Amino acid sequence: MDARTNPYAPGAGTPPPELAGRDDLIEDSAVALDRIRNGLAAKSLLMVGLRGVGKTVLLNRICRDAECRGFTALLLEAPEDRSLPGLLAAPLHSALVKMSRRAAAGDAAKRALSALAGFVQAMKVNFGDISIGIDIEGEPGIADSGHLDFDLSDLLTAVGEAAQSQNTAVALFIDELQYVEEKQLAALIVALHRSAQRQLPVTLVGAGLPQLVAHAAAAKTYAERLFSFPEIGALSEDAARYALEAPAKERNVAFHPDALSDIVRHTQCYPYFLQEWGKHSWDCAEQSPITAQDVFTATAQATAELDASFFRARFDRLAPSEKRYLRAMAELGPGPHRSGEISRILAKGVGTVAPTRAKLIEKGMIYSPAHGDTGFTVPLFDEYLRRVLPRLPPA
Repeated sequence: MDARTNPYAPGAGTPPPELAGRDDLIEDSAVALDRIRNGLAAKSLLMVGLRGVGKTVLLNRICRDAECRGFTALLLEAPEDRSLPGLLAAPLHSALVKMSRRAAAGDAAKRALSALAGFVQAMKVNFGDISIGIDIEGEPGIADSGHLDFDLSDLLTAVGEAAQSQNTAVALFIDELQYVEEKQLAALIVALHRSAQRQLPVTLVGAGLPQLVAHAAAAKTYAERLFSFPEIGALSEDAARYALEAPAKERNVAFHPDALSDIVRHTQCYPYFLQEWGKHSWDCAEQSPITAQDVFTATAQATAELDASFFRARFDRLAPSEKRYLRAMAELGPGPHRSGEISRILAKGVGTVAPTRAKLIEKGMIYSPAHGDTGFTVPLFDEYLRRVLPRLPPA
């Protein structure tokens, strides 16, 4: 069939043609945001899940919906090598400048800009990645102590007061939140807690790998009371079938039931893989309906595409010892696995391989769903490892 009309969209955060199976979460987030804007209690939201489950797509969708409802929404991504102050400074400056131009904001937005100026000047001493310049004097004693815990709280308080003066709310949408360093995450949690105590309309909607739950708890023990942590996982079979069928139906194309069953089996209902298989199945089919034979041909193409990009991009950044550790995990299957079982495959003690395990967690390749357990953060990665490394590499 015509590749020009292929509706499927595999990509990093690319919106799928049909966002299936996520309606309840989207509605829950909208309710929480509206409550916060109205001065009512609601938890900030941290979505957690493996790679390829659609966290970024959901974050973008919730952010876009919030903007349409009048929120000041800041969409950010936390890279591994960026500080939190460096990440926040420019977007907050842009948002506050826009607020200050509205008559309703009055002095509150100008005061928040002054607080941001003091914050930036103070944080430049400790964080070299803040390059923004602000043409306004900081207000002495507000967000300028040089201590992130205190200054970020002062800053978000000022931002919240500016938003409150406009009957709006500021929502920080931060992807890859697990990369924010623990002390900096602790400062953000403290600042959000203070805003919540004062019933100010400032909140966080974040997304990250499963280790974000433990990361937040380690940063501040009360994080579990401040945030809700919805798990974003594979779709149900019904939702997976709908995600494939709905966009095809709009173009008068159907799937044979056996073709759908095969895609569901190969992808295990993970959203990113559904888009990959949908794309290749469409391109392989000569006409509607898409058949099981089309899916069979598409599977080889989809697997090769994933091996060359989605999987390999993560595999190539690993040290030999890390690849060996992951290959030992793959020997045991998709997981999660006990650390003792992995060390047994490696013929080493648990303590000996613990530094490698810790490095892989830091790189976002694995996580610990429970004490002593280890799981892949990338679905189907065990199958890829067995393809690329048929045997466990020598030590």
